[in-house]
Amino acid sequence: MKQFLSVHDVPDLPGLVQEALRLKQNPFADEQLGHHKTIGLLFFNASLRTRLSTQKAAENLGMKVMVMNVTSDSWGLEFEDGAIMNGNKAEHIKEAAAVVAQYCDIIGVRSFPSLTDRAKDYGEEVIKQFVKYAGVPILSLESATRHPLQSLTDLITIEEYKKVARPKVVLTWAPHVKALPQAVPNSFAEWMNAADVDFVITHPEGYALAPEFSGNALVTQNQREAFEGADFIYAKNWSSYEDYGKILNSDPAWKITQEKMALTNDAKFMHCLPVRRNIVVDDAVLDSPASIVIHEAGNRVWAAQAVIKQMLLNL
Repeated sequence: MKQFLSVHDVPDLPGLVQEALRLKQNPFADEQLGHHKTIGLLFFNASLRTRLSTQKAAENLGMKVMVMNVTSDSWGLEFEDGAIMNGNKAEHIKEAAAVVAQYCDIIGVRSFPSLTDRAKDYGEEVIKQFVKYAGVPILSLESATRHPLQSLTDLITIEEYKKVARPKVVLTWAPHVKALPQAVPNSFAEWMNAADVDFVITHPEGYALAPEFSGNALVTQNQREAFEGADFIYAKNWSSYEDYGKILNSDPAWKITQEKMALTNDAKFMHCLPVRRNIVVDDAVLDSPASIVIHEAGNRVWAAQAVIKQMLLNL
């Protein structure tokens, strides 16, 4: 695994899930693997779980970790080829990525979309330029269109909690107060389509994901129908892909409630976090035994550690 940007970079998906679960049982089994190796974690946007879990995972493997908030700690970066740099951006990505690679064996990058220019966002300008100019393995800590570490985590969590060989997994849109990216639902859909699950996506009109991400999922605008017989409910808000970045609907009727969870097959409730209580989901659901969001967040460590281990083995 020379890079980790999406599920397409994983040659053996069930094997990677099982490796993460093995590492969870013995976190320090490979602590010599990263000895005298350095990972740099570059954050263009805020983070809690991704930052802490990836740092812990790398340290479990014996790595040195350097963390930088690029937008506040570094020079402003220019990404346009041929730019005349007479503005407030002091360094081009060509030099910046190559320089960071002088110090780091692996580079992790987190950047969000603008939600104003779909072509540029879906072209993955930031992370692809690091891949192009760094020359060392690049680990996505979330990009404009995907969050693969979260999705691997979700698959690990489903593997731990599933009661049947092929569980029914439902990705449901939920209301929010802000326009949010499609990265988490895109990525979740991509990974569930690659996994052995019965996958359903439910959302209001106007919130269809890009076809390359929704894939072979059953898509319905009837949330209650989608919930029937489900083993896992994965709630997430996202803004419109078609009318890019817009909030077309904030209908509170899409909020996750205990009454809706009662339609399921005693389903577990999942969310990537952070979550706005009583907007996305009721307190009664989050505080119930059905909620596995904290356990899910804990698994972020083992997802990251499994991926970084594979990267170290291929250095």
